[in-house]
Amino acid sequence: MPRVALVTSSKFPNLTGDDRLLLAPLAERAIQAEPAIWDDPAVDWSFYDAIVLRSTWDYHLKPETFLRWIVALATARAPLWNAPALVRWNANKTYLRDLDAKGIAVVPTIWPELGELATLREMLRDLGWTKAVVKPRISATAYRTQLVTLETADSAYGLLAELHDGSGAMIQKFMDSIVSDGEWSLIFFDRVFSHAVLKMPRAGDFRVQNDFGGSDRLMDPPAHVLQAATNTLQTVEPTLYARVDGVVEDNRFYLMELELIEPALFLSSHPGAPARFAEAIAKQLQA
Repeated sequence: MPRVALVTSSKFPNLTGDDRLLLAPLAERAIQAEPAIWDDPAVDWSFYDAIVLRSTWDYHLKPETFLRWIVALATARAPLWNAPALVRWNANKTYLRDLDAKGIAVVPTIWPELGELATLREMLRDLGWTKAVVKPRISATAYRTQLVTLETADSAYGLLAELHDGSGAMIQKFMDSIVSDGEWSLIFFDRVFSHAVLKMPRAGDFRVQNDFGGSDRLMDPPAHVLQAATNTLQTVEPTLYARVDGVVEDNRFYLMELELIEPALFLSSHPGAPARFAEAIAKQLQA
């Protein structure tokens, strides 16, 4: 019987409730799955026929350690999904520059260097942005993310300087539609669309994550949103799972993030989603 590690973090040693929904459909396919904490030195990764990243939701707090672990798995030719090279590329949000170069409509983003940090107000004014979101280039769950306006831009200098000393800073145009219309998350297994949710921030906030009072509901995406998400995914190497996040403004889908490491996949939102993910894992084991 194949053994699969569903990789998690120490905060979720028994997996998240959403990921536990995978266990039964995997068992139905004669696959034994179990949680494994990514930075637990006692784990023997060679024991598994597949290693599937799931709730490694602390990797952004110790990215160098996480990426060394990914490299070690790659060196050992461990069957990691998504693939190690793809994970390393996706860990730093500079991957958005690569997608932009391939013609994917990305939320307008600037990548300030040290000498530009004190001129955020001028940068926003020159770009015609009234609001922007400052965030680290390696982050998760809106970690160290700050909304600024032309009037409050100077207040972000300290955060920008600290981020520069870490993984680096990025500044994205604030898309007003995220407050009025929400943010789409489209989930794919083995590059095939599974389901989508529309996430909304709570009143008075811009962050759509549940941690900050955001909500989500199962929704069928408009055809042009699904096509844009599909086109995005086709620009990268094959994936076991992927989540494409973005917003619609002026009837155009703008990519916010392509999540290939540890995205919540909203398995509980669609009754067929756990089985579809399990089938994708089974297919990889047979390849």
